[in-house]
Amino acid sequence: MKILFLRLRVMWRRFRHGERHLEADSRHYATQADALMRRANPFYSWQERANWIIDIVQWLRHVPKVSMLDDDARLRAKQQRLHFLLEWLDSNRDVRRVVQATLQKTLREAAGPELFCATGLPHEPAFFSELTEHAVKLVLPKPPFEADLSALFTALFPTPEDADWLLALDRQSVAQIWKLIADDGIAHSYQQQIDEALIYLAATVLADGISKAFRQKLDPKMPLQATPFMVLRRELETYLYVSPRDEAALRSVRMLIAVCQAQTDRIYAHLDEHGVSVSLVYRVERMRAQLTRMALLTDLRSAIFGQDTEPGAGQVQALLGDLIAAHHQRSSVRGLIQRSFSLLARKMVERNADHGEHYIARDSKEYRAMLKAAGRGGVITAFTVLGKSLVSAVGAARFFEGLFASLNYAVSFMAISAVGGVLATKQPAVTAPVLASKMGQLDTVEGLRALLSEIALLLRSQAAAVFGNLMGVVPVMLLISGAILLATDAPMMTAEHASASLHSLSVIGPTPLFAAFTGILLWLSSLASGFADNWFALRRLREALTHQRRLVFVLGAMRAERWAAWLDRNVAQIAGNVSLGLLLGMTPVLAQFFGLPLDVRHVTLATGTLTAAASSLGWEVLAAPQFWLAVAGIASIGVLNVGVSFACALTLALRARDVPARIRRLVFRAVLRRFSASPRSFLFPERPAAPAGAGALVDAATADIVDSNPAGPVSPSEASPLRQRQPGSRHG
Repeated sequence: MKILFLRLRVMWRRFRHGERHLEADSRHYATQADALMRRANPFYSWQERANWIIDIVQWLRHVPKVSMLDDDARLRAKQQRLHFLLEWLDSNRDVRRVVQATLQKTLREAAGPELFCATGLPHEPAFFSELTEHAVKLVLPKPPFEADLSALFTALFPTPEDADWLLALDRQSVAQIWKLIADDGIAHSYQQQIDEALIYLAATVLADGISKAFRQKLDPKMPLQATPFMVLRRELETYLYVSPRDEAALRSVRMLIAVCQAQTDRIYAHLDEHGVSVSLVYRVERMRAQLTRMALLTDLRSAIFGQDTEPGAGQVQALLGDLIAAHHQRSSVRGLIQRSFSLLARKMVERNADHGEHYIARDSKEYRAMLKAAGRGGVITAFTVLGKSLVSAVGAARFFEGLFASLNYAVSFMAISAVGGVLATKQPAVTAPVLASKMGQLDTVEGLRALLSEIALLLRSQAAAVFGNLMGVVPVMLLISGAILLATDAPMMTAEHASASLHSLSVIGPTPLFAAFTGILLWLSSLASGFADNWFALRRLREALTHQRRLVFVLGAMRAERWAAWLDRNVAQIAGNVSLGLLLGMTPVLAQFFGLPLDVRHVTLATGTLTAAASSLGWEVLAAPQFWLAVAGIASIGVLNVGVSFACALTLALRARDVPARIRRLVFRAVLRRFSASPRSFLFPERPAAPAGAGALVDAATADIVDSNPAGPVSPSEASPLRQRQPGSRHG
């Protein structure tokens, strides 16, 4: 209501004052422009003249922070100020001459190549060096710049929106600005600096292109002189110094820039197949940015030589806009990390998705197999709980207790994998990427139906794993407790220890928080699994181990090859099990070292602990409220372990695959509708007659979603419209 009142007030004032309002603005502008322009003095130091130019641009781009103007109105206000300033200078010739002399002297003294070859481009040769530079610039103040056009340019345009302002300038205004700030000598000087920037960029691209890391990903047998990077350097020098006006030489340079860009695509394809290196991704991204800058500079230079008066105004605007956008994109630490790690994240997600396919039960037979595998995992977990109790009874120092607990967990998880068992809470982190991989196919109702079926299968498989773990750990833990009681004539836990265990698992307390924290640890272990798999492939360790001379001498060629193949298949599982053991065992120790009261709560281990505590206290514990609070705590642990791990993995997978938010919201609503209609399908296998009904439920859910969307179908760029396939229709 307040905003509406302010808008009406502004409209009334404009209607009431009419032209007088514009005249008042003009008088106000004239006063400010006169004070600003009369500060010009070509005899000031370069720093003083640079500060004066910064003040001019700040006045031109000034819009009140609290303003009712939209983006287009703000842009028009800036252009209005620029037009007024140019007209004011034309009507005050004496001030114009001083201003022109000051501007031209400043540009003549400034060093320009860095503006064209460094602004907006990565400076450092490695990722962590660039990250350190970004962090230092965020903390430390900037030193004063002396005769540096690149630093002056970045100070003149401190926001990304300035690129839109420059690109929106009309041709006449650009011509007036060029006539004001430059002459033939300055134009010739900057043409030379553009040539120097092109040579510098070509040399940098060449240094990376012929390096060993790049040649191994392209064609290591190709002679260096035949690589497109070397040819680009030669053709560019020919174009710049031998035949600058030759169209054939220009076309050759442009073609070679495109060829070099295609080579970077080949490197990406190789990384996507054989493993990702963050350092190499950073260098490839830097080369792509440098090649793009070379293309812009080449277009500008060709426009300069192709015209006679005010040459290349459009190309100058495009270049300056690109410099502003690139500078602000490069100055973002978050953007640097996202660009460098996006491919690694996608590769880790895809490798987890490959492993996650094995954990999805798609029919009743596979559901029963999942129950049996989870039961084996529960049996081994019961002995893990016994080992944890023994470690706690030793009374070692806290660090060694955490270390022994980590070894106990890691050995247990490895044993579960060795016998073909399943640990329920490890599933979500590797099955969520499978779900994300299906979200790119939502161009039809059939695609949404398939996705919802996949979600139901995935959650059903996780439910089967949880049920199997609990059915395996509870009876075995009771047998172990009974065996200890018969052998030692004492319960597995003392009454105090058992009561403390029940209290620690109560739903009333920090148990839900610890369970959510454990879900994050489960997700981190899946990241370690994907990272190890990527690292193994990147280093080509399978081939290295197959042909390692000493290993072949000891094992023989056939056994060495089989051992390397087995390690290639299982390195992700080994890394995931070991990392999860270390995270569960050492994280509480490290948290207590820093004074953080954090602990872990794993549903299967907690169920084993609850069973041991209850068996130690006797049957009468079943009537105690503390026991049922612990049972409720077990239920919350299971939900939070699975839910948090699944949410973290799914979020990473969706971001790595660039799935639009519109698709995510659509699928979420469809899942809620189907769950409310048939919750049993998310927990237990469907009966033989259920598929038709399930399809009807999906159709009803999707129909409700489409009917509830007044904006019509979703655009293909956002979520791909939900539409039925017509007979004979084609969908690319």
